[in-house]
Amino acid sequence: MTNTGQVRAEVESVYKHESRRILATLIRLLGDFDLAEEAMHEAFFVAVERWQRDGIPANPRAWLVSTGRFKAIDGLRRRARFDRSQTQLIMALEAQQEDEVTAEELEDDRLRLIFTCCHPALADDAQVPLTLREVCDLTTEEIARAFLLSPATIAQRIVRAKAKIRDAQIPYQVPSLAELPERLDNVLRVIYLVFNEGYSASSGDNLMRNDLSDEAIRLGRLLQQLLPDPEVLGLLALMLLQASRQAARSDANGEMILLDQQDRSLWNRQLIAEGSQLVQQALRSQRFGVYTLQAAIAAVHAEAASAQETDWEEIVGLYDVLLRGWPSPVVELNRAAALASRDGPQAGLLAVEAILARGQLQDYHLAHAARAELCRQLGRLDQARDAYRTALGLTQQGAERRFIERRLSEL
Repeated sequence: MTNTGQVRAEVESVYKHESRRILATLIRLLGDFDLAEEAMHEAFFVAVERWQRDGIPANPRAWLVSTGRFKAIDGLRRRARFDRSQTQLIMALEAQQEDEVTAEELEDDRLRLIFTCCHPALADDAQVPLTLREVCDLTTEEIARAFLLSPATIAQRIVRAKAKIRDAQIPYQVPSLAELPERLDNVLRVIYLVFNEGYSASSGDNLMRNDLSDEAIRLGRLLQQLLPDPEVLGLLALMLLQASRQAARSDANGEMILLDQQDRSLWNRQLIAEGSQLVQQALRSQRFGVYTLQAAIAAVHAEAASAQETDWEEIVGLYDVLLRGWPSPVVELNRAAALASRDGPQAGLLAVEAILARGQLQDYHLAHAARAELCRQLGRLDQARDAYRTALGLTQQGAERRFIERRLSEL
């Protein structure tokens, strides 16, 4: 008999770190998202009892995959008494090879799952939410906040996408090299959304969820091995360069520290060196895109010894290139912040207010926070207070809320 507390701690640890890999393998084996999820949870439930009696297995992931598969087959057998259509599925599952699942197969399964979730046969607005839910275990509420939609809308899209995969028998595989480019854009977008949720959590008390940002970087490395496309390199570079600042982005109490006030000695120089090298490699290809350009901007920040030594001229120029090729109000807002650093707060404020005057980013808290900060610098304190209050009403992230509240109390 193994100690109950020890078993529960091990089960919780495996669930936290391995459950999405296990789920991906069960989806491949069972061919059904909901059946796989039910089987996985049953396997973890059984593990609590069995591991106390028999001891923790040498390979907990493989044990859970095998147990989940058997539980799914047992459940299908019970249903087959009432539904004859289940018989063929049961026979197919029982005929599967019972080889132990290797660590490499678990990694491959996650990559297969990403491409399945991003299959072009699925609706565009469902691909990213489905991947965030199934591959990365974000809740429906977290995804809804990222897309500024209701949880019910996101849940409906995920359910429809799962049904489409099942009914259209979408293959659970990494596409061929010929098919990869057309499938790549959504995959990159998914990975970057996962990273962003980890780098700057959309809700909760903590500013960062390092488990998610680390996971996105791991997925980026996997994709780089599979397809060393310039934009894959660019995305990986961008994530590494942003992750290099994680240790300096909050203080000991978890309070947010702005970029220009961060202790740069805490920045991870190894990640900066790797990210900068990948940026240069992507730029040399002359086939780069939006992620590479953003990574180039991050590299300029990373190379500056202090905020005062930042080359704002180069950063504004890179944003100009980005806006010409991939215009968006968020990029325009970021350029406005860079413009304020180069030409002064008045220039930045005019650019921010031009965006808001067009009716864009009205629900984006960072746009109002940027306007508030620039008004504060210009001494327009009433306008700064109003803008900070608007920003406060739009954010659900604890650290960001506390930062804005501190700014308001200072005013």
